Amino acid sequence: MAQGKLADRVAIVTGGASGIGKASAELFAKEGAKVVIGDVQVAAGEAVAKAIGAAFVETDVGDPKAVANLVDTACKRFGRLDVMFNNAGVELGAPLVDTGEQDYRDLMRVNLDGVFFGLKYAGRVMLKQRGGAIVNTASVAALRGEPMLGAYNASKGGVLLLTKNAAVEFAARNVRVNCICPGLIETGMARKLFDRVGPMAREAGANMHPLGRIGQPEEVARAVLFLSCDDSSFVTGHALVIDGGLTAGAHPGHNVFGDYLKTLRDLGY
Repeated sequence: MAQGKLADRVAIVTGGASGIGKASAELFAKEGAKVVIGDVQVAAGEAVAKAIGAAFVETDVGDPKAVANLVDTACKRFGRLDVMFNNAGVELGAPLVDTGEQDYRDLMRVNLDGVFFGLKYAGRVMLKQRGGAIVNTASVAALRGEPMLGAYNASKGGVLLLTKNAAVEFAARNVRVNCICPGLIETGMARKLFDRVGPMAREAGANMHPLGRIGQPEEVARAVLFLSCDDSSFVTGHALVIDGGLTAGAHPGHNVFGDYLKTLRDLGY
């Protein structure tokens, strides 16, 4: 019998081929879970799955049939579903008035619709089981407005309220629903931005957090594990902030953040 905080439980991780999803899938497996990874990045997703002894299902979370198939595959293979981590997401940085209509729809399709479909199809299974834990990836962007991030913030704000709504609806059958709100984390998406803007972006990104550094995917994964296991058995409808103090208030590096945003605007990001 497996040992760990998720021993013998079945867990789905969307966006599990990289970043926070990959770190979470690895930690879930280490903690005894039977993991199913869903992602559009087939080669990377299969590589992660092979490395940790997980299953991989090619999944576009913006397609309800694909999400339904992901959940159905996990249930057929393992007989149940205990944890659903709706993590897949994309970024978009642009002034609100210059945000393209299709870019907006594509962002919402993944970031918000994908979470909705994950809640819907995993929720159906867990409600029948009368138990389970769902974690959604929101962001500190769900908690405050930011220049250049209107569409992205809207998508993550939607995730936060979907989380609360589902938590209220599912609670009577012992299905817990929470979300995480990470700050700037060292993921592939963040590195693309750093590469485009240059060293100043990384330094500014670190300095805008009172702890003075960028977060690591493994740090977020540990928070996801907490919300997915029995350690958080009386926690539901909660938005867990993992941001190095970014949203706590003003701090010595706050002016650097303004410079950071100005640089992005000047570069047309």
